[in-house]
Amino acid sequence: MNTSSLISYIKNTLYPNDLSIPLHRPVFEGREKEYLADCIDSNFVSSVGQKVIDFENQIREYTGAKFAAAVVNGTAALHAALIISGVTPDTEVITQPLSFAATCNAIAYCGAKPVFIDVNASTLGLSAEKLEKFLKNKTQYKNGKTVNRKTRREITACVPMHTFGHPCEIEDIARLCREYNISLVEDAAESLGSIYKEKHTGTFGNIGIISFNGNKILTTGGGGMILTNDSAAAERAKFLTTTGKRPHPYEFFHPEVAFNYRMPNLNAALGCAQMEQLPAFVEKKRALAEKYKAFCAEQKIHFIHEPAGSKSNYWLNAILLSGREERDQFLKETNSQGVMTRPVWDLMNTLPAFSDCQVENISTAENMADRLVNLPSSVPTES
Repeated sequence: MNTSSLISYIKNTLYPNDLSIPLHRPVFEGREKEYLADCIDSNFVSSVGQKVIDFENQIREYTGAKFAAAVVNGTAALHAALIISGVTPDTEVITQPLSFAATCNAIAYCGAKPVFIDVNASTLGLSAEKLEKFLKNKTQYKNGKTVNRKTRREITACVPMHTFGHPCEIEDIARLCREYNISLVEDAAESLGSIYKEKHTGTFGNIGIISFNGNKILTTGGGGMILTNDSAAAERAKFLTTTGKRPHPYEFFHPEVAFNYRMPNLNAALGCAQMEQLPAFVEKKRALAEKYKAFCAEQKIHFIHEPAGSKSNYWLNAILLSGREERDQFLKETNSQGVMTRPVWDLMNTLPAFSDCQVENISTAENMADRLVNLPSSVPTES
């Protein structure tokens, strides 16, 4: 491919005002400073405050989830969500190898083991077809539990991820999880603003999570959110992430070990201001993706576009190159020219911490790992 032409297009057309072009930067063009000042003036800057409540309500209304609980980051959200969903030590959790390390780290925090199923080439998320094949051929369903025939461990949950903001085959995955009585925990860390068949990602399963890290479409600096339609799960989420303290105006009774995971009011203040801009962020990122798509079509470059039936937030735009050699040369040339690009994460099963986990045929994920590159995807700004 003609890397120079793509670099020129990114620098001169997409981000003409940037001397150095990051992969994804935050945009603060709303009322962030005002809301932070409100927070400081109120003296409520930690995990108790009105902005936390306001932010949870904004996310709940935007996504359509009945309940939302704000936490310190997406990993903490996923950890708590897995516990709430019944993941315990020596059980297994089905997930995809093409993911960020936080997905598997959260599983490991529970003392559980990941089982790696391949991704779908169109969505980059967990393949419903290969999940069904695995469940039919390699598990046994008995007494309401699904057990891995090979390891004899119970499979307690399934964690598909909406990779780069593109919705996975979540409807089919949810159906399979119901059939096998497996808790569905949606890793929607990257997909705030993404829709699948008129429904927001993160709301198809028992519970879902979102991340608000500094590089996400919406940021609170650090932060995450637990989504659920189950009142009992919501209550449990608040309890587990607030050090397990039994609600009381002045007593401090903690009936079990829990976590100090609640989001500080300062972070939530940023989130409230960012939420007011989110619809515009989504539309600008979708417009950016259309420009990439048109350019790539002219240049005969394979651009990753939203799956059928989906409306993606296009958190990170991506292209597929011919192989690892071309990929590595592309990464070297673009980054040396001040245009930040990156390869997809190392596959989870290749990391030392998860190298002993069960891996099914993951040829699609391996192919993507050799060829996929992310392009600069920040929300374009006027200045």
